[in-house]
Order: sequence, then structure tokens, then C-alpha cells
Amino acid sequence: MKRLASLLAALLLVLAAAPAPAADLLLAQAANFTPAMEEIIPAFEKATGLKAEATYTSTGKLYGQIVSGAPFDILLAANEDTPAKLLAEGRAEAPFVYATGRVVLWTLKKELCAMSWPEAVRASAKVAIANVETAPYGTASMKAMQAVGLWDEVQPVLVFGQNISQPFQFAASGAADAGFCALSSTFTPEGAKGCFLEVPEAPKVVQAACVLTSAPNPEAARRFVEFLGTPEVAAIKAKYGYE
Repeated sequence: MKRLASLLAALLLVLAAAPAPAADLLLAQAANFTPAMEEIIPAFEKATGLKAEATYTSTGKLYGQIVSGAPFDILLAANEDTPAKLLAEGRAEAPFVYATGRVVLWTLKKELCAMSWPEAVRASAKVAIANVETAPYGTASMKAMQAVGLWDEVQPVLVFGQNISQPFQFAASGAADAGFCALSSTFTPEGAKGCFLEVPEAPKVVQAACVLTSAPNPEAARRFVEFLGTPEVAAIKAKYGYE
């Protein structure tokens, strides 16, 4: 009996020493929305007292993590297909659109911005683009190049990133002459150092979100969904060029 009491006391000490959960809400966020989300999360925490954390990468990789059991509460994708797929699989509640973004060609080389975007691509030794299979902004960039007959021609100069943040990093570091990026990247301090060209042939990227049926914190997830509909969030999205 004495030994059992000792074991229980030790267990209580271990439990008392265990760290509190790091966050009340875990978000799986498509990388293009990083600049906006880095303002939305602090605003949400201030408004609700809840702590939120986000993982930023491509939508395809986030989907893989979700089906592998990652404990996310909400997926905020860079397309409509992935939330719809999760709904069909019984892994998510009904999706909703939370933003619409655009692709641009961004560069530090101001002389490239005096050209049309296809001319700027042809004049570049290396052009960065997000993975066309797993990153919706990469897919949209590919469709733009296919629309103007550029896709096959530029294959030798393309440098691929895993998500839409990496083409911007490649172009900003000089590893690529230009990169197909989310418009939101141009509104960051780093983005202001370069220039960008509109890519009207790239389809707009409609971004949908969904609360996951496996969400560990469904109530916090619903409060975050409500917060996404506030004028405060609308102003942040507009600041980064989202419709």
C-alpha cells in the first residue's frame, strides 16, 4: 500500500510538471496566406484570449498530414478541391471560401518589369515556380505559361519550390531572376524591394477552408471561423491583395 501511494505521488508530480498545451487551436494554412495570417492570429488571440498556431506549407502537403492523423483543427487551403475532397471523405465539415488570390511574376531586377511577363521569363536564366502538383499557385502559374505557349520552352530554366513561399525566397535571394509568387508577397517589406508584373492568364486562386471532423478543439475552431468573417480580418486580407 505504501508503495502504491508513492507511485501515485510520483505520477501527480509528473502530471504537475507536464507543460500546458501549446495552443488552443492548430491551423493548417496554405503558405501563400502567411503574411495575412501572421496578423490575423494575434488579432484573434487578442479578441478571444485563445492561443492559435499555424503550420504553413503547400495545400497538398497539408492534406497528406491531415490524412496521416496530424491534430489540426482547421485547414485553410489554397484551392477549393482539397476541402471538398476532405468533406467527401468524411474528414471535414462543409467548406467555405475565405480568400481569393492572384499570381504575379516578382523580381529584384527592375529592368525585367519594363517587359511583358512572358518577355521577362524568356530574359531570365532561372525562374522559380511552386510545385505544380501540390501547390495551387504553382498550378495557376503553369496554366498561365501554357496559355501563352511558354510552358515547354521554359522547362530548362524553371526552379521548383515545394510551396508558393519558396519561389519568392528564391527570387529575393538571387537564386532565381524572377519567381511566380502570390500577390500577397509583394506587400511585405521584402516584396517592396522588388517589382512585379501582373499575370492575367493565371486563373484567380479561390481559397476554401474547412473545420476538420477530427478537430481536437472544435469550439475554438468555430470561434476562429466566426472571426474570419469580421471587418478586422477583411481589412487585413485587403491589405495583402486578397479579394
